[in-house]
Amino acid sequence: MNIVFDLDGTLIDSAPDIQSMASAVLERWGRDELSLDETRNFVGEGAANFVTRMMAARGIENTEANHAALYGEFIVQYEFALDKAVFYPAAFETLSLLKAAGHGLGLCTNKPERPARAVIRHMGLEPLFDAVMAGGMINSRKPEPDMLLRTIDQLGNGPTLYVGDSEIDASTARRAGVPFALFTRGYRKAPVSQIHQDWAFDDFSALPGIVAEAEGRALPSAS
Repeated sequence: MNIVFDLDGTLIDSAPDIQSMASAVLERWGRDELSLDETRNFVGEGAANFVTRMMAARGIENTEANHAALYGEFIVQYEFALDKAVFYPAAFETLSLLKAAGHGLGLCTNKPERPARAVIRHMGLEPLFDAVMAGGMINSRKPEPDMLLRTIDQLGNGPTLYVGDSEIDASTARRAGVPFALFTRGYRKAPVSQIHQDWAFDDFSALPGIVAEAEGRALPSAS
């Protein structure tokens, strides 16, 4: 079975790095820094939308020129915001276990490609992923299903489980027709009960059991 993961809020808590970087940009514009809660709430639909939300929160007029300038400053630093990101407990160990068991692993994130690949390198994830789809690699982003479907195609198709942490990931999975496991400790905005899911978990040590159950569902019925 293939298993495709979201990145921020699912495998790693990157919000402290993003907060630090965004606050440095805002300081140059004479605005107060973002809180960690604000940062987590703004993550999810790509860097351009993060900047739009950041501007609104700090009263910066959302003109085309302002957005372009802020986005330019933000994205230049994004690739190097790597000092504070940490794995959620047991995430790396579980990825390694699933890889060793023969599962194809993919990554599907709205984070722009260059910072996404920088994080993958920094966190030692390169040997684990057989496919990577990041923001800007195609002209679509989650919750549209195209990025997830392209990742699955790169993995060779077959039964797939998508693992993410948010309403955006849940919608992506639903649109792609793929079963979804919700990691509940990430950056979701709504209660778990209001998010489409086939499974929910708060501890990565539970994921191999979910994968086994998903594999069982995917097996054809005996004739």
